Amino acid sequence: MSKKKEEMRRALITGVTGQDGSYLAELLLEKGYEVFGVVRRSSTETFERIAHIKDRIKLLQADLTDQVSIIEAVGDTKPAEIYNLAAQSFVPTSWKQPILTGDVTALGVTRLLEAVRVLDRSIRFYQASSSEMFGHVRETPQTEQTPLYPRSPYGVAKCYGHWITVNYRESYDMFACGGILFNHESPRRGLEFVTRKVTDGAARIKLGLMDALYLGNLDSKRDWGFAGDYVRAMWLMLQQKEPDDYVICSGATHTVREMCEVAFSRVGLDYRDHVKVNPDFYRPAEVHLLLGDCSKAKAKLGWKPEYSFEELIHMMVDADMARVKNEILNKMAKPEQKHGKKA
Repeated sequence: MSKKKEEMRRALITGVTGQDGSYLAELLLEKGYEVFGVVRRSSTETFERIAHIKDRIKLLQADLTDQVSIIEAVGDTKPAEIYNLAAQSFVPTSWKQPILTGDVTALGVTRLLEAVRVLDRSIRFYQASSSEMFGHVRETPQTEQTPLYPRSPYGVAKCYGHWITVNYRESYDMFACGGILFNHESPRRGLEFVTRKVTDGAARIKLGLMDALYLGNLDSKRDWGFAGDYVRAMWLMLQQKEPDDYVICSGATHTVREMCEVAFSRVGLDYRDHVKVNPDFYRPAEVHLLLGDCSKAKAKLGWKPEYSFEELIHMMVDADMARVKNEILNKMAKPEQKHGKKA
């Protein structure tokens, strides 16, 4: 058994407690990996997304803003693969905290690459790049060769992270890949993201907890896919003979308005009766259209998405309906508990 354990491939995931990190950890465990996850030192622990697998992964504390802790994390775990998924990833926040966004989302990548360069250049490295790098798009659809024109501090930071990964690959002959992922969602997506705002809002309105849902630009177009599909592409990139960069997407674009229509229809409602526009939610610089072309990933990785846009939104609405119903049941039970304590 000890010999078998020694032969297990080791993977280190930053951002393991996030949406993508949780799905990737599941995938790697299924493939027999020994999985290590980096978490930041914090007074509050947020392990909800990995609670079901927490006893099967090894968590260690490190921070992308602290070079020493990153070197120690890589040195202690000695991984064969590193997946850098950690970032300040909420686009609107990047305007309010541009310096933090740059320090984590841009320079954090360099700190990880430096750790690999110094400790073991045979480690295979995955960088989570983003379709937000395309921003004010130069061509449609967007491919690996499309010029970048970011429209937010987040997009700018992701451009740096992407190109520093390419630079280390070419400068030091490192196996470093950039996955240019278009919007990918799931029931594990944070409530601050528009997809969850819509599906959670549809559930709450259906169950009588809300009357209206306020959103920004309903005509923004995005290429949305299922996060569980996209982490397969991350893994496939690091299994190739040569490192490269790949666009990962669904190849279809939909407006926020369409998403509302699908989500509210799932619970028997007309979104037009409940969705209101609030100009305060508009971005300072809007990204109007994102549509990817993942032909390269399909040809070289053998990857393709399994879930359609409608299936994704239905999955999210169903999960939010179940969750909100549980919230209601828990609240109904609490008054009795409080009364019992008083008595």
